[in-house]
Amino acid sequence: MTAPALSSPPMGNSGTAPVLTIEDFSVDYLGETTVHAVKHVDLTLGRGEILGLAGESGCGKSTLAYGINRLLKPPAVISSGRAVFHSREGYDIDLGQLRGEDLRAFRWDRISMVFQGAMNSLNPVISVRAQLEDIFTTHRPELSRRERRRRCGDLLERVGVDRDRLRAYPHELSGGMRQRVMIAMAMALDPQVMIMDEPTTALDVVVQREILREITRLRDELGFAVIFITHDLPLLLEISDRIAVMRAGEIVELGAARQVYGEPQHSYTKQLLASFPSLTGARGDFIRAGLDERLLDLDPVRVTDVDGGNG
Repeated sequence: MTAPALSSPPMGNSGTAPVLTIEDFSVDYLGETTVHAVKHVDLTLGRGEILGLAGESGCGKSTLAYGINRLLKPPAVISSGRAVFHSREGYDIDLGQLRGEDLRAFRWDRISMVFQGAMNSLNPVISVRAQLEDIFTTHRPELSRRERRRRCGDLLERVGVDRDRLRAYPHELSGGMRQRVMIAMAMALDPQVMIMDEPTTALDVVVQREILREITRLRDELGFAVIFITHDLPLLLEISDRIAVMRAGEIVELGAARQVYGEPQHSYTKQLLASFPSLTGARGDFIRAGLDERLLDLDPVRVTDVDGGNG
């Protein structure tokens, strides 16, 4: 599983050593007309960092996540670039070079993923215990049945769910509890990176805040890094260390969350921020605010890294 090491792994903009480096990464959907869904993305994720990935639906966020995790299905193909994982042990793994058993062993153990829509991700006819236990059966076969069950209960309690719910089926849980179960599954093997694809979609704002608080607490406790994907830019401002804004498959702005909010550099970022009305301000008209056809006439796509320099 050891890939050629980078000559000198770059430091993340978060100021920490990198755990994941994405270089010139592109994904195409092949057909009569090729669709360039992700175009030459460069990102570095620091250890323990929460990197927010924002953008409208269809801009390529989930496609990028699936590409990193090697979960793309035809007709999607990785057309250029690579994703390199930097292990705690000091060696690098080029995810594009993993095959078969090596790839299966890598997933969940080093990089895990919380998929969009917990109800669709959980098997409706299998108990929570069976689904959590399956991870340990597959990846930690040396564990006894008693130890597997103990760890399953510990996982649920760690994400704020009583271990009695191990006997429950997904339809017997609330939306927030199902999402917590998905987070428990993703952290079962102590991964170094968690990719969360819209983990708070369809949850009410109270439960959203509870989930965000839980993610932050677990990150602080366990030290994993997070790529948090959502179209909800204000939500990212609460949880992220840095934010990457994606438009039409490209990263158009990258910087510290506070800087992206206070001093957005790209017109698309400004439009995203302006699209959320104030709860206390005067009522306005979105069309008069410039959120209509001018969205089609934004500046040419250009990365603006407010931490320093353009790329």
